[in-house]
Amino acid sequence: MIVGTAVCPHPPLLLRELTGGQDVAAELRKACEEALASLVALGPEVVVVVGGADTGGRHEPGPAPVGAFGGAGARSAEGALPLSLGVAGRLLDAVGGAVPVEMYTVAFGAGPDAVAELARAIADRPERVGLLVMGDGSARRGVKAPGHLDERAFDFDERVRRALAGADPSALSGLEPDLAAELWVAGRAALQVMADAVARGGASYRSEVLYADDPFGVMYTVAVWSCDC
Repeated sequence: MIVGTAVCPHPPLLLRELTGGQDVAAELRKACEEALASLVALGPEVVVVVGGADTGGRHEPGPAPVGAFGGAGARSAEGALPLSLGVAGRLLDAVGGAVPVEMYTVAFGAGPDAVAELARAIADRPERVGLLVMGDGSARRGVKAPGHLDERAFDFDERVRRALAGADPSALSGLEPDLAAELWVAGRAALQVMADAVARGGASYRSEVLYADDPFGVMYTVAVWSCDC
C-alpha cells in the first residue's frame, strides 16, 4: 500500500557544499524537507525512492556525486549515486528517522513497459510504502536556462503542476515522452512511475503543492500526496 508520495526536484544546488557562501537553494531545500517530513509522518514501513538516470536499476546507499558538479573530490567518486538519488539521500538524512530506504532509478527516456514494470513492483509491495519521486521539470524556461528558451515549456510544466495539485495520476501518465525530452524534462519517467503505481492501488489522495518556481530557468515543483486510507 502506498500511504503517500512526495515529489522533489534534484538540482545540484540542493547539495549545500555546491552553493558557496550564499545558500541560493535554501527556500527550495526547506520545501523538500517539509515534504519528506510529511511523508515520514504518514508512518511508512519503507521509503522507496525513484529518480531519473541514464539507466534504470536498484542502487545501494552511497555518496552524492558532489565532485561531478564542481565540489571537492574526484569527478567520478567510486560508489557515488546518480544525482537524483544522491540528492534524495541528503534530504532524507536531513529529515532523520529510522525508516528503511530503497533506491531505484528509471531511465530518463523509459518507455511504457519499463515504467509499468517498476510501478507494478512498488504497488504490489505488502508494506506501507512512502514513495519519494525525484524529478525536475523543463530546463528551457528562459534565455539563460540550461536548454535556452522554449515557449512550450510553460504549458508542459503547468500541466504537471495542476496534476500534482489535483492528485491526478492520469494527467501525469499522459505526459508525452518525446516532448518531455525536447524540453529537457528530467522527471517525466519518474513521475509516470508514481502515477502508474498510485493508480494500481486504487486509493484516493489529498494533495499539497509546497513549491513551484523556476529560479534558474528550470521548473522545480515540490508536492505531497497523502492517502485517504
